[in-house]
This record gives sequence, structure tokens and C-alpha cells, in this order.
Amino acid sequence: MSLRSIASAIAVSVTALATTGFAQAADLKWAHVYETGSGYHQVAEWAADEISKRTDGRVNIKVFPASSLGKEVEINEGLGIGAVDIIYTGPSFVERYYGPIAISDYPFIMRGYDHWLKYRQSDLFSELSDGYHEATGNQVLGLVYYGQRHVTSNKPILSPEDMKDLKIRVPNSPVMLMFPNAVGANPTPMAFSEVYLALQQGVVDAQENPLPTIKFKKFYEVQSNINLTGHILNSLLVIASDSALSGLGDDEAVVREVLDAAALKVSEEIYQAEQDLISWFREQGVAVNEIDQQPFQDAVKPMLTGEEVPYTMDHFERLGAL
Repeated sequence: MSLRSIASAIAVSVTALATTGFAQAADLKWAHVYETGSGYHQVAEWAADEISKRTDGRVNIKVFPASSLGKEVEINEGLGIGAVDIIYTGPSFVERYYGPIAISDYPFIMRGYDHWLKYRQSDLFSELSDGYHEATGNQVLGLVYYGQRHVTSNKPILSPEDMKDLKIRVPNSPVMLMFPNAVGANPTPMAFSEVYLALQQGVVDAQENPLPTIKFKKFYEVQSNINLTGHILNSLLVIASDSALSGLGDDEAVVREVLDAAALKVSEEIYQAEQDLISWFREQGVAVNEIDQQPFQDAVKPMLTGEEVPYTMDHFERLGAL
């Protein structure tokens, strides 16, 4: 073989090795706490299939629903130790790692879906995501609309006075305590997977979640009233660890693009479901109570700019101005 042929063969081999280096195989675990019938799980499965197709099978994501790899606090911790690679989680759960990113989950701070969309695309959200990354080594890859949270109970709740001493389940996160504390309720942190049984057995009197969640978790079977407090407009974050992303090579761009598209896809589905579900619940015999939100807002308002919040006044004003 001539020297020129040998040189060409070496060049081809080096190119092949380089290409392999930029397109690495990866098996990733995506964990969350939602049921298989929820839109969150279904769109995660769609994203996993789409990523596999677009990377020619190099990146394979297995989705673990319904707290099968741990409850929400545990899967957040799992990102840091490599037990999971991608998660859905609420901003209120990552508040303990980087407080300001939880601002969107504070009571009555978001004004509706259009406001939420502007926040999702804003410099403020990008800055807060960067701050979370610096604090944890995990990266926010998408923001998902979870819906407006409403209180379910076995009695009508039409005013803050109706919530006095009400034992209400809330997620185990600091931000979720603000609303019930402001109206004199008795907040009881509890894992998502335990709520149905706790309501059924009377361990708690009430819970609060968006309408689609109330439906797919079947809380309406054990609660006679849905009270449209709309006290929090909730989001989920799609988060991946640096270690998982660093192993993807050039396929990282595909993963980022698909996960962001998945986040918007399920957001649109959840928002539409909110519009349709009030009549559906009434057809099931559930009392859906329209309320005047202003007294609830007035009860919470002083707390939103108090010393205990984890965000700055600059964050608060910029979010309000969107």
C-alpha cells in the first residue's frame, strides 16, 4: 500500500472516531410522580420516542411514572447523585436549592395563561434558570403549564372564613404553605401518592390542585365540592442533570429541542382541558363553586412582598410587568 493510501485510511479512521465521539449512545431515566393516564406522562413518552427516532436510537429515554423511582423530594435529590437523569418537578420543590425560581408558583402572582406564556419566553425566566443551574449543576430544559390550583372539600368554600382551621393537604414545599396560612387553614404536607386515601379516610379535609389533576387522580370521587379559588397558577419544570447532558455529544441539541417542544405541547393540552372540565365535573354530580377571589387575594397580598419570600423586588416587579 502506498504512503498516500495509508494516509487516506488513517484520515478515514480518525474521522470515524471523531464522529462516534460526537454521537454517543445514552440510556436515560426520566422520573415523575404523575399517573400513566396523565398528559404529563403521555407527552414524556412521546418525547422519548421522538428523541430515539431523531438520534437513530443513540439516545434512549425510559420514563418512570407514578413515583416509581421516588416521591418528588426524592427524585430531585436523585438528579444530584445520578439515580435519575431527567425529572418533572414543581418550582416550589426546587425552591430549597435556588429560591428565586419558585416566584411563578406564589399565590395570585400569575395573571393567567397568556401571562404565563410571556414568562416562559422571558429574560427573567432564563436568568432564574441560569441561577438554578449555577446552584445545582442541573439544567432547566422546559417550563410546563400545570394549571390553576383550586380547593376541593366536602363543603362549599366561598370566602377565606370558610377555610379557617380546615385541614388541607399541600405538597411538601414552603411556597405551598403561604395560601392556607394566609386564610387560617391548617396545611398538612403530604406526598402526592398518599392524597386519595387520606381524603377517603378523613385524615385531611381538603386538598388543592388544578382541574385536570383532580380528574386524573379521581379526587372528585372522595370530595363533593370543587371551589374555584385559582389561588396559584402552577408550573412544572423539566430538568436534566449536567452529567446526563454531557454524555450526549451532538445529540444534546436534539434532546433540548424535543423536550422544550414537549413542554409546550402538554401545556396547550392542559390549558384546553381546564376550559372543558367545569361542565364535566358538574355532569358527575360534583358541586363546582364560583367564588369572588378578591378577599383571598387581599389575605395573601402582604405576604408576597414580605421578608420571607425568596425572590427580590426586582424579580417581583419584572414578572408583574410582563
